[in-house]
Parts: sequence; C-alpha cells; structure tokens
Amino acid sequence: MSIAAEHLEKLRTLPDRLKAVLTGQDVAIDLVAERLQHGELGLTVPGRPKASFLFLGPTGVGKTELTLRFTEDLLGPDRVVRLDMSEYQTADRLGLLLGTADEPGRIAEGFDACAGSGTLLFDEIEKAHPRVLDVLLQLLDAARLTTGRNRVLDFSAWYVVLTSNIGAQRIMTLRKSKYETMERLVRQDAQRELRPEIFARITLTVVFNRLDYEAQCAIAAGLVEKECRTLAGLGYRVSPEPSVQGIVVSRGYHERLGARPMRDAAELLVRNALARELLRGGDGSGRLLPHSDGMKLHLNPAAS
Repeated sequence: MSIAAEHLEKLRTLPDRLKAVLTGQDVAIDLVAERLQHGELGLTVPGRPKASFLFLGPTGVGKTELTLRFTEDLLGPDRVVRLDMSEYQTADRLGLLLGTADEPGRIAEGFDACAGSGTLLFDEIEKAHPRVLDVLLQLLDAARLTTGRNRVLDFSAWYVVLTSNIGAQRIMTLRKSKYETMERLVRQDAQRELRPEIFARITLTVVFNRLDYEAQCAIAAGLVEKECRTLAGLGYRVSPEPSVQGIVVSRGYHERLGARPMRDAAELLVRNALARELLRGGDGSGRLLPHSDGMKLHLNPAAS
C-alpha cells in the first residue's frame, strides 16, 4: 500500500491538530488518534469498519466534537451521519433508520451523501431499542448493513462512533481521583448497562475526563476570540482581555451539561457589551474587560 508523503505527515501530526481544537481531553485524543492512524494506513481487520469507538463521559466534554473534528480532518466536511438514539427507542422507529419500500431510511441517505466514506455516529447509544442494537452489531461485525429495500451497504471504509453518558455521575463524584481509577469504574458501569456483544466488537472504548477549571477557561477564551472575529467581520474591533474568561466560565459552564452552554454565554456576554457601547454612541471598538459587577463584560473604547 503506497501512501503519499504528504498524507503520512498529516497522519503523524493528527494528534496535535485535534488537541489544538479540543481542550482538556489529551488522553482520549492520543488513544483515538492511534486507531485513526491504523485505519488510514490500512492496518484494519478485513470485513469490518476502519475503526469503531465507544466514547463514554458527561455531556459537553467533547465526545461528539472529537468525532466531528477527526472526520473533517481526515475525510472532509459533512462526512458525519449523526443518529440520535433518543429518536429510536421503540421498534416502530426501525423503519425510519433502515428505510421502507417508500423511504430510503436515514442511514442509506447519509451513506449516499458521504460518497464512499464517512463516520456513522450513534449518539446516546444506551437509549436505542434492542432491535437497533441488533442492526449495530451486524454493522460492527461485517461492515455491512441491509436496508429496508434489501440494499446492502458496505461500511468497510467508514468509522463508527457510539457515544454514551453512562458513568457521567460517577465521573462527577470522582473528580479528585486519578484518571485510571475513574476510567476503570466507568468502564464497569458501561459493561453492566450495555450488551456484552458490543464490547466484543468495538475497536476502542474511551472514557472522557471531566473538564477542570483550566480547561474550562481555555474553552471560554477560544469562544470569546471566535465571537470577536465574527464581530470583526461586521466592522467592530473588539479585543478581549484574558480576564474575561472567568466571567464566561461562571456564566456558561454547567455541572451537568459541561461546556456546551458556554458558547451561548460567550456570544451573549460579548454582544451585550458591544450593544451597550453602541447605545452610548460609541463606534463599537475597544478592549473587552470584566465589568465591575463581576457578572458581565464591559467594552472600554479608551483602550482600543
């Protein structure tokens, strides 16, 4: 198998690129990147997907984000077929997934849209109906899936990711424990709740860590910078002080939802500060600082 030098370099640097866009999950990224490198180098089990992953951890720590990022990096944009298992909790929903005589089905539609390769993402797999799990086992075992129209789809050039919040509460209670201890106990929780056949077929199970305060601040900084770039496109020069991170974290980080609400908080805090300055007659440029009340941000035009 001949691989271009440019692609080899891209694979070598894959972990660094993923760590640059996903904060606080270096252990998970290193584990996943190894298997992705195997998949792209052709070091896979014949007749199975390139790799299959079970991502465990609380909401908002990066399980879905890592899936989206590695797929775009390796395969290109819009190559993730995302299936929310909360929509497939009853047997009668199987037709929506696999298709019927009248409809192609969600999986077949995604397969065709990705034109040969992609990532099939089963979000919150613990909510899936047992018959959906039967379909998943067929896919993991033979990289093939038969649709409701008796069409056989070949997923041997695909990655498969399952995500689950199993063990999330345990992770919260073990926040001061070593990663190895937390990982072992969360794996045990998952093995009790999920069918053993899944673990027998999955390439790699990865436990995502709870985001510590340092990671939360790094995520907040990135979100604020992104919002300022968006506003720059509208003609407003807004430069954030590093100290605004703490305000965004305090307003946006949620114990149960993780960093997910922080995106909305960053947008609201930055735009509220800009709006107040515009309403005072300013030009919308300046230095973004924490407000004296400790609850919002302030745009200081004198510091622009």
